Amino acid sequence: MAPKTYPSSVQHTIAIPQVIQILQGVRSRGMDWERVLRRAGIAPALLESPLSRVTQAQYARLIFELRRLTRDELWGLCEHPLPVGSFALGCELLVHCKTLGDAMHTGLRYYHQQLQDFAPRLQVSDGLATCRLSARGPADAGLIYAQRAFMFFSFGLACWLVARRIPLREVIYTHPEAGLRSEASRLFQAPVRFQPDWMGYRFDARWLELPVVQNPESLREFLQQAPTSLLVKYRDQTSLTERIRRLLRRYLAEDMPSLDEVSQSLAMTPQTLRRHLQREGQGYQAIKDSLRRDVAVEYLSQPELTLLDIANRLGFSEASTFHRAFKGWTGLAPGVYRQRRLQAQSPLRADAKAGD
Repeated sequence: MAPKTYPSSVQHTIAIPQVIQILQGVRSRGMDWERVLRRAGIAPALLESPLSRVTQAQYARLIFELRRLTRDELWGLCEHPLPVGSFALGCELLVHCKTLGDAMHTGLRYYHQQLQDFAPRLQVSDGLATCRLSARGPADAGLIYAQRAFMFFSFGLACWLVARRIPLREVIYTHPEAGLRSEASRLFQAPVRFQPDWMGYRFDARWLELPVVQNPESLREFLQQAPTSLLVKYRDQTSLTERIRRLLRRYLAEDMPSLDEVSQSLAMTPQTLRRHLQREGQGYQAIKDSLRRDVAVEYLSQPELTLLDIANRLGFSEASTFHRAFKGWTGLAPGVYRQRRLQAQSPLRADAKAGD
């Protein structure tokens, strides 16, 4: 079998704390969360390794399996379920709106009626539009994560409606947690700040005038691809971090260029490059490491590739060097990670065959 190849832009992986948080509802209700993970191709043992990662495809599959188990589009995270079909019905309303402003007002009013645990609103003031979420009562960890998920998917839906990424001014979270600021900044590609009584995101109000370009026909395809399409489709490919990531992808199997060489390729000084990366919450070494880590996670799902093959494809001269690097990135040795992932994928393939 010929080795698989990957495009020059490798998808970002998702930190295991995201998986742990989205499982809070089913775990608190005593549901079989380990089976849900296996059906998504995720080894339950990965939850014990806080640095480990999963692919976006695995996370999207997990959302699908959680929705099927809980019959809830917020996966049992809130006290009151959000009925399955709510998202599709809301989308059907929005594709008939004229502008993004109309769509966001309509969509948030719709969800204001559907949601019993928190209230979403659109506020426009001083040239800024704010999607604001407020808990209707005490907010536990499950409700907090449900609100964060609602923020992310509502933002992705807004971008899809106008077929372009809307640049955010800032993201507001209520509870600071270890690593949350950098993870949220990467997801939303905007600065993150914390304040106690509400969460949401802000953008220039002029974007509300953009026309809605989607229609019932494009909606059918969109719903078939969701939630995967919302996870990846409108990432800002023009950010400096993403431009460097694409450039470095060409050099994975060899010595990667230095920061000076990259800055020369991008027609800027090293000082300017560092300053721009700092604004995006990134560093050059961190970009190199995260790229190698994400590609390694993809390659380890391919049993036809030996660990030495993967090491060579990532620019490591020896498998032992790759072993140490991967363990530093994820907390697991690559062989252990591969074994757990392939074991988790076996029930998934068996279920797929049973459904044929």
